[in-house]
Amino acid sequence: MFQLLVNAEGGLTAAGYGVCIAAGVLLFLAAAIVAGKNSEKNRMTTRQLVFCAMAVALAFVTSYIKIFRMPWGGSVTLCSMLFIVLVANWYGVKTGILVGLAYSILQFIQEPFVLSLFQVCCDYIFAFAALGVAGLFAKQSHGLAKGYAAAVLARGAFHSLGGYLYWMDYMPENFPQSLKSIYPIAYNYSYLLAEGLITLAVISIPAVAEALNQVKKTAVS
Repeated sequence: MFQLLVNAEGGLTAAGYGVCIAAGVLLFLAAAIVAGKNSEKNRMTTRQLVFCAMAVALAFVTSYIKIFRMPWGGSVTLCSMLFIVLVANWYGVKTGILVGLAYSILQFIQEPFVLSLFQVCCDYIFAFAALGVAGLFAKQSHGLAKGYAAAVLARGAFHSLGGYLYWMDYMPENFPQSLKSIYPIAYNYSYLLAEGLITLAVISIPAVAEALNQVKKTAVS
């Protein structure tokens, strides 16, 4: 079964792409069902579904706009994580995690590399679902900025875990051996923190902050 979905280079076969696309659709449908099954009050509305879909689409499109690309995976993009964080800020942790899961499938389709199931979970599924933790700060002062920072740190933790388990062999030979134990952390947070700082600077611009507030009012009304 593994060979049917993954080719010898670690990428996806045609069947693998098909399974991933189907999984992405199912995850998004699951987000709608789970978010709305408990009560009428908590039911995900059509408006919320539309905003979630738009956020995933914008995150996916901006993830292609790479300011800087790292040699062994990872890049600084045009604020792509922000759109998933916005969903968590608007609708809470649960919806943010579910939308992050759906987005992780698109990220996997965009640049797939498979060593094992748990490696895929660390580098894609868990990492992007972790962006949903931004919802924990939604009701606090400067909640979007705090939530975004927490989301970046949470995503980086899973990438670093995958780095320790699967990617240590790719450490550059000129990297100081005394610092070998922090290589996955240094590698992954180098690009995540760079994008994070850029995004935080952008959303702190008064005009951008006001625009995001107006969008939030529409999204949650």
